[in-house]
This record gives sequence, C-alpha cells and structure tokens, in this order.
Amino acid sequence: MKSALKRAIERAEQTKERGKVAAYIPELAKADPQKAGIAVTLANGETISAGDCNQQTTIQSVSKVFTLALALGTVGDRLWSRVGREPSGSAFDSILQLEHENGVPRNPFVNAGAIVVTDSILTSYQPKEALAQIVSFVRALAEDETIHIDKAVAMSETQTGHRNRALAHYLASHGNLRDEVDLTLGVYFHQCALSMSCVQLSRAGRFLAFGGGLGPQNGQMVSAKRAKRIAAIMLTCGHYDGSGDFAYRVGVPAKSGVSGMILAVVPHIASIAVWSPGLNKHGNSLIGTQMLEQVVNELDWSIF
Repeated sequence: MKSALKRAIERAEQTKERGKVAAYIPELAKADPQKAGIAVTLANGETISAGDCNQQTTIQSVSKVFTLALALGTVGDRLWSRVGREPSGSAFDSILQLEHENGVPRNPFVNAGAIVVTDSILTSYQPKEALAQIVSFVRALAEDETIHIDKAVAMSETQTGHRNRALAHYLASHGNLRDEVDLTLGVYFHQCALSMSCVQLSRAGRFLAFGGGLGPQNGQMVSAKRAKRIAAIMLTCGHYDGSGDFAYRVGVPAKSGVSGMILAVVPHIASIAVWSPGLNKHGNSLIGTQMLEQVVNELDWSIF
C-alpha cells in the first residue's frame, strides 16, 4: 500500500500538465498546483498516506456528501421531491438546466441541488445551529475536533458567489427554497469552506465505505441504507459532467471539489482522499484523478 501511494505521488511530481486552479474564488487562486497528497484509511482505522497529505485546504463541494447525509437524516425521502438523483450532463453551476427543469435541480451534488439540501437542513435549525451541526458531524466522522471552517475562504466565496445567488433566487422563484436566500447561502458558503487535510478527509469518509460506520469495531454514524444510497449518487453524479469518464477510468464512488480535493470510497475496503489544486475542464482535480486511477487500478479496487 505504501509503495503504491508513493508511486502515485512520484508520477504526479513528474507530470507537467497540472490543470488550472479555481481562480474565480480569490482565496483558492493562491493554491500551488504543484502540490499533491493522498491518504487511505482502512477498516482497522489505519491511515496510510504520501505527499502533501497533511496540508489543510477547504473541501468545497466534497462537503455536499456530508450535508446530504445530514439532510436525509433530517427530512428523509421527502428531500427527493425537491431535488433529483440523475446525472447532470451539464456544468455544476448551470442555470440553463435549472430553468429547463422548472427549478428542480438534477441531483444533490450540482450547486443548485446542494443549495436545496442545505435549505432542507435549515428547516430544523437556525443558520448558526445548522453550521454547528455540520461541523460537529464531520468532526465525529473523522474523530478529530480540530476540523474547522476557514473564515477567509468563506468570506471570499460570499463576496464572489454571484452565480450561486442567481441559482438560489431562481430556486426561490419556483418555491424550492424555504428559507431566506441569504441565510441559506450563508450556510452553504461556510460549509464549502470546511478546512481539512487528505488524512482527515479519508478518515471522515469511512462511513461511506463501511456501511455507515467507522469500521467493524466502531459505532454506526448513519444507517447502512443511507450510506449505500449516497455512494450510489457519488458514482453517478460526483464528478458533474465528467462523472461517466471518471467511473470508466477509476470505477469507485467519489466526490470532487474545486479546491482539488476528491473523496473516494472502496466499499468494505477503504476510504481515499486525494488533493491537487489544478482542475480539468470539468472542475475536477486533474492530478488527483490520475492518482486515484493509478492506485485503484494497481490494487484492483474498482467496484466493476
């Protein structure tokens, strides 16, 4: 395992094409595309890592996995009357698709869908309470109380999130936003600014690999049914309009974020987190995808 991760990092270091960082968020524009890290957490709780695996960065849209788990625990299957479960085939921030589908987002991982998911959590909590619930949940999953929200990145997203405001107002115009736009977006921008390392994220993702628990000897965090369904949506929708290509190349459920983070799960075996800030044309980590493909293929971990 250690050798496989080391080889993935070595190949990443030798790759000249790094992709482009998400410069439309000023704080993310500061990221170094030469960075790359990977961490794997196994059923026994052991975490094996390589590269820049302990560097903190915001997880961005990977947070949508955790808020979806919370929302399904809060409102259950009623959530699916407000958001679909189908691959988008469009960019993650597409307004055109939302208009064509009368204000019902295609799935919970495109931005509009994630905003609806966040709004559904707000039906039970005030904004500060909702954020506290999200942070507490992720800390419990990772068994790490140091996980926090990067306030500078949250502010940067708040100041520049015009497309997300447009999506939220369009959702509201169709009656698919129950709380005030600014309150829902405030929570959404802050959840995306959760700051974690690859090691922390791989540990937080264990519940998806091990039937809702943190491994055979640890407690249940969500139901096995909920974990299975979230993993299914990760496989079909987790990489936006690049999800099909990712499933073909890598073959495991995964969710990406524009910071260059990717959380992937190998059912019953491991949770994997990779990070490299340069993105491909779909908004997914270029080097991170290559590292996952190499490790999963080398270890024969594809679910197919």
